[in-house]
Amino acid sequence: MTADTAGEWRGWRAATEAALYGPEGFYRRPEGPAGHFRTSVHASALFAGAVARLLCRVDEALGRPAELGFVDMAAGRGELAAGVLGALPAEVASRARGYAVEIGDRPAALDHRIEWLAEPPKGITGLLFANEWLDNVPLEIAEVDPEGVPRRVLVRPDGHERLGERLSGAEAGWVARWWPLPAEEGLRAEIGLPRDEAWASAVASVERGLAVAVDYAHTRDARPPFGTLTGFREGRGTAPVPDGSCDITAHVALDACALPGGRVLTQRDALRALGVTGARPPLTLASTRPSAYLRALASAGEAAELTAPGGLGDFGWLLQPVGLAGASPDAPPVLDALLADALLVDVPDHEEQ
Repeated sequence: MTADTAGEWRGWRAATEAALYGPEGFYRRPEGPAGHFRTSVHASALFAGAVARLLCRVDEALGRPAELGFVDMAAGRGELAAGVLGALPAEVASRARGYAVEIGDRPAALDHRIEWLAEPPKGITGLLFANEWLDNVPLEIAEVDPEGVPRRVLVRPDGHERLGERLSGAEAGWVARWWPLPAEEGLRAEIGLPRDEAWASAVASVERGLAVAVDYAHTRDARPPFGTLTGFREGRGTAPVPDGSCDITAHVALDACALPGGRVLTQRDALRALGVTGARPPLTLASTRPSAYLRALASAGEAAELTAPGGLGDFGWLLQPVGLAGASPDAPPVLDALLADALLVDVPDHEEQ
């Protein structure tokens, strides 16, 4: 348990910040995220290969710059950054520079080409990739009281909750715009304003290129009525108790995070556009080249997991072009070139915010 007393009440944002990132927080543990849950990065090397292909397409759109940056946000132990650099063609790899952004210590065996940072580097030219980062950016929770009024939810380190002050200011405005709450007792909203701000800051670190956020997501027309706040420990879901013993996560309103020119699509569509199809190898290969058939069959199984409906395939990908020729808030054609054949979905403009 953290140093907080069992009787201290505070908002979920402050409680989660301490529980995840404090001196004894969950993300300070030596085993890292991979010790508790499995992301697309851990599921298969096919994911890093697809991101490497996306980086190559960004490289072409940028005119093959002398230095091509790849930023792995919330890098864990640097698995994605290492996998992407290792999957690049030699000509691209010779110009690539990797950055892993993480609060934990640098792993001793990490590729020497990867720079370990606590914050994203400024002014990169290339690709910033945030896989399951925004869902761990702490936020406040609102709940409708018996009188139909949305109030901030307060929590103790032992996980007990009570309702606090009435929502006001920017938080009330965000809920009204992005997660409207009917006047029905018990309905909840997860106030994504800190995530919008975190994403905007990350995108601002890119001078030219593309920023991508990949996460559990939902859209304004299908917000979950009671929210998605949950915990994970040792590979299993658990109650979200903010005492440092478990991960605390909530799905992301990617449509609210998107800046002008951004587009959202599913991981299934994104990966298929990047060559991860899950197609089974022909049976004839089993008799002519049995070892190759088994390898191809295993690869198809991994691809199927990455693109599965109801699972990793339903993750949202938010693509944000920055300073690329042809990009515009209306219909950025550069995204169509980067992800040919993918279903790119327009997101609402932010003029009403």
